[in-house]
Formats: sequence, structure tokens, C-alpha cells
Amino acid sequence: MTGFSTARQYMVDGQVRPSDVTDDRILEAMLTVPREVFVPASKQALAYLDLDLDVTEGGADRRCLIKPALLAKMLQAAEIKATDRVLLVGCATGYAAAIVARFAAEVSATESDPALAGKASAVFVQLGIQNVTVKTAAAADGDAAGAPYDVIVLNGATEIIPTGLFGQLQEGGRLVGVFGLTPPPRATIVTRSHGDFGHRELFDATAPVLPGLERVPAFVF
Repeated sequence: MTGFSTARQYMVDGQVRPSDVTDDRILEAMLTVPREVFVPASKQALAYLDLDLDVTEGGADRRCLIKPALLAKMLQAAEIKATDRVLLVGCATGYAAAIVARFAAEVSATESDPALAGKASAVFVQLGIQNVTVKTAAAADGDAAGAPYDVIVLNGATEIIPTGLFGQLQEGGRLVGVFGLTPPPRATIVTRSHGDFGHRELFDATAPVLPGLERVPAFVF
């Protein structure tokens, strides 16, 4: 095994499996997709560590690949089927979208930073991934043109209720992400049923807040 393939094995065995992730499709995807190609060359040695890995090189907004175990747990909770169309919000350089693409029918990925969106598209071409499309869009906007979606995944946290994204779920659709509306933040799944939206908290979790989904500061007299 190469150094990176060994690191992938350690990531799955040491981080993902111990987090009660048992979906073989997710485990296989994380053993297969080379996370190191989604990060700057200067940070590839960090690619398989248990951290939110910043993939920006300067710029105002920090953009990350969220922790592997957190991503895996959220994807398992979303129960993505082979026929599902998935919207991946805030894809950064595309790692989470590449994982989902291994077992979903179609993935639409959005990213607010045009440079990162371009990087994601280039990596998908490099890896021969053909069922992912990338668009430059604000996290809160999602991709209304492609809606409705079976599953929406936030590649990060939100501090506000993303009502615009809720509206892009089809009946029975699920949105999963880290909700930091009140402390402590928790991974949460939102399900659309009969025009209403049910929330179920999954587990405590932290992740970088996606740009545009930050809490609006309260006015203080």
C-alpha cells in the first residue's frame, strides 16, 4: 500500500468505524476516494487527520473539508439510495461530493468561492467522476434550478434556519447538517412530509459555519 492508501485505511479503521458507521457503501467510498487530491499540496500530509481541514490559501472565508467521521455519520443518517438526487451545499474542493457520488445517482454541488468550485470540477475530471455537477452559488441559495432533491447535505454548519434549502426538498426528502442555532450545536436531520418539516437531532457535533449561514448579530442598544 502507498502512504496515502495506508492513511485512508487508518482513517476508516481509526475514525469512521469507531463512530458507529456501518454502511459498507460509505466505508468503501472513504477507502477509495483519495482525500489528498482535494487539499493543497502543502497540506496533503494532513489529509487523513481527524480535523476540519482548511483548503483555502488566503482569502476572507475559511473553507474546510469537515471531519471524516462527522461526514460519514451524517451520510449514514441521510440513508441515501442509489436512485437519489443529492444536493451538496458548500462543497469546497469537492471531497464530500465525491464520496456521495459513489452511491447516489446524481450529485449537484454548490460552492460560494469560484476558485474552489473550479478546483472541485477539475478534480472530478481528474478522477473520472461524471455524476457530479458543480455550480458557484451562495450556500443559502442551494440550486433551485435542479430542485427538488431527495437529499441535501450541508458540508458544514448553519447558525440560521435555511428555509430556502428546505423548499428544495421533495416530499420525503431529507436535509442533514450541523445546526448551531442554540448551543451546543448538533447534527440534525430535517425531513419533508406533507408540506411540513420535521427536525430530529442526531448527535452533538461541531463544524465550520458555511459562509452565508452565519447568525445575524443582534442589535444592542
